[in-house]
Order: sequence, then C-alpha cells, then structure tokens
Amino acid sequence: MGKTVSIFNQKGGVGKTTTCVNLAAALGAKGKKTLLVDVDPQGNSTSGVGIDKAEIEYSTYDILINKVPARGIMIETDFKNLSLLPANMNLAGAELELAETEDRFYALKKAIAPLVVDFDYIIIDCPPSLGLLSLNALTASDTVIVPLQCEYYALEGLSQLLSTVRTVKQHYNEHLELEGVIYTMYDSRLRLTQQVIDEVDKYFPNKSYKTMIPRSVKLAESPSFGKPIIYYDKYSKPSFAYKKLADEFLRKQ
Repeated sequence: MGKTVSIFNQKGGVGKTTTCVNLAAALGAKGKKTLLVDVDPQGNSTSGVGIDKAEIEYSTYDILINKVPARGIMIETDFKNLSLLPANMNLAGAELELAETEDRFYALKKAIAPLVVDFDYIIIDCPPSLGLLSLNALTASDTVIVPLQCEYYALEGLSQLLSTVRTVKQHYNEHLELEGVIYTMYDSRLRLTQQVIDEVDKYFPNKSYKTMIPRSVKLAESPSFGKPIIYYDKYSKPSFAYKKLADEFLRKQ
C-alpha cells in the first residue's frame, strides 16, 4: 500500500506547488513509483510537469464530481516513475458542487483508493485555502507536509493550519499526522530566518526537515519550461536540495 501525503498551507506563495512537483520528481528519480495529484484549480503542478492544461480532456474535477475513474485520467509524465492526475480551471466550481453531495469530504479518498496499491507515494497538491478541496485532500492522506517560508506572517498562519489538521483528524480522518515542516525560500543571511526556525522547533520538536530549500532564480524558472528542477538544472543548489529532501523523507518512512 502506498503512502498518501498532502502538501498543504493555506497561505499562498510559500512554495507549496514547487515542493509538490520537485519532491514528487525526486522520489520518482530515486526509483519510487510516485503519483502527483493536482487538486488546485490553478493547475500549476500540472503545467509544472509539462502538461498543457488547455489540452486536458478530463481532470480531477471529473473524478470528484462526475465519478470518472481516476485511472482513466492518469497521465504518464516524461519524468522517471512520475504519473499525474491533472487539474484545470474546471476544478474551480468543484467546491460548490461537492457541498451538495453526501460524500463531500470523502470524494477524493474514494476516487484515488484504487490507485493506492499501484504507487509507493501519492503526493497531493492542495489549494492555498481551507475549503472543501483541501479538506478532501487531508481526509484522503496519511500525513501532511507543511512548506513554510521563513518570515513572521508564516508563523501566524501555522497555528490556524494545524488547527485545521486537528479538526480533520477528529472528524474525518483519525489517522492523519503531521509528516513535517519544510523551510522554503531559505536565506541564511537573514536573522529572521533563524528566529522562525527556532520558534517552529520549540512548538514542534523533531518535525522540521533539516534540508532547507534555498531561494533560486533557477527554481523559479523551471515551471515555465515544464520541468522539475532536477531535470531543468540538475547541478543547481535547489536540485541538490530537493534530492537531499527526498532522501531525508525516505529515511523517515
């Protein structure tokens, strides 16, 4: 049985999708069969692995609302051991439609259940919100990884985020656990960076990944070429960082 992990932060601009795409690609490169599930209507994980959202016939909207089998929309990417359940803007209306269904919190879990035996890891890219799509992702997951930018406002949102995780655990998914916190856009020159890390470590001991993801122009460029960083510029600092992060993630399993 594969492990399902949501990458989640309700705050936008923290490197959530970047972490999704690049951790999934790094796990695939290390020989782990990996499925990337895009449930963000922006579809950035989909375009980040080179899939044109405009040409997708079916998306995660269809597995949630129209009950299309997930295997029927799955795309094999050009990258080693990496498959995708794609998203496009159709997904934007899914929350309103899900709200009227009986299995509004369990639709994604039911949809991807047949695929769990086929993959080592299923990585879910959540929207930057606390809506039904994110709740579906958390309900379908074994664990959640929180990408955290090293700044003061990120700390403010962390308590709200973890409150959401506790609520999901209490009402919808008793097995959900915090996998860890990943520090993104890391800049060792800033004093605030270390202050944020110290604060998180104080409240969540042993939950922070030691691997930090640095700020990088190359990392920002790679999605426009539809490639994870390990394929776009394999000798760059963020490429080495995501490979190291994948190693650290696998050691924890």
